[in-house]
Amino acid sequence: MSKNYTITLSDAQDKALSTVALDNQDWIENAVFERCRLAIEEIVNAEVQRKLAAGESITGSKEEIVMAADVETVAERNERIAAEAAARVDS
Repeated sequence: MSKNYTITLSDAQDKALSTVALDNQDWIENAVFERCRLAIEEIVNAEVQRKLAAGESITGSKEEIVMAADVETVAERNERIAAEAAARVDS
């Protein structure tokens, strides 16, 4: 399954971006794809280390490893941190 995302830039934002990018659409896509690549590498590396420490086999492509990994989203992490902070205040 693939996801599509759309952004809207003001005329000023579009003009400003065009001063640093030859093609704004390409620049935006490259920025997102590169951040995704880095996150995939981080997840795969962490999952490989976890599996090695647990004596588990490492199988699958990077995408399969990411999809099978039990990772915490930013929203989940923010909720956990807020709950932990609230618990400290209550105690």
